[in-house]
Amino acid sequence: MFIEPHFKGQRSGWIEVVCGSMFSGKTEELIRRLKRAKIANQKVEIFKPKIDTRYDDVKVVSHDSNYILSTPIDHSSRLLELTEGVDVIGIDEAQFFDLELPQVCQQLAMRGIRVIVAGLDMDFKGIPFGPIPNLLAMAEYITKVHAICQHCGNLAVHSYRKISDSETVVLGEKDTYEPRCRTCYEMGNILDLHPGKEEDKKSS
Repeated sequence: MFIEPHFKGQRSGWIEVVCGSMFSGKTEELIRRLKRAKIANQKVEIFKPKIDTRYDDVKVVSHDSNYILSTPIDHSSRLLELTEGVDVIGIDEAQFFDLELPQVCQQLAMRGIRVIVAGLDMDFKGIPFGPIPNLLAMAEYITKVHAICQHCGNLAVHSYRKISDSETVVLGEKDTYEPRCRTCYEMGNILDLHPGKEEDKKSS
């Protein structure tokens, strides 16, 4: 679907967004596209939020343990300073960045850079997450990837939090989150609010 063009004359940049729930393969797809760009001899730089240290301080690592070296940054404005002469930029875990990220990506695309962004489209409450909604609105290409619901095997679109913590940003893996379809996600929320319903269901 995506090509790795050799730019000639006036450069034309664009924005690609890969989004979905946790464990859906977002980072895996980001790494795949970036490696293809490198094979095409394009200059590639990868960035991730400095707060994301789950697997490694500097590597972007997928749940399948594929990885690519990156530069951790604490604010999206740093992207404008660190991308001189770059053809392709990868940004992982974009939901953790500040709300200025969409406009920064817009500026990068206007410079003729291909910008590939990966991130959660919704938080654990099912609310559009951080800068992702605005990125989706301005992107030329959008890919929504899906995990598999751990309860029924249908396509999962939600990241269900298994621990009691109301903070929006809580870093975690399979011990903290699991992918769920719309129905199983809502059922989990109902049982969280009314724990007795689970016993009622078993006794019926």
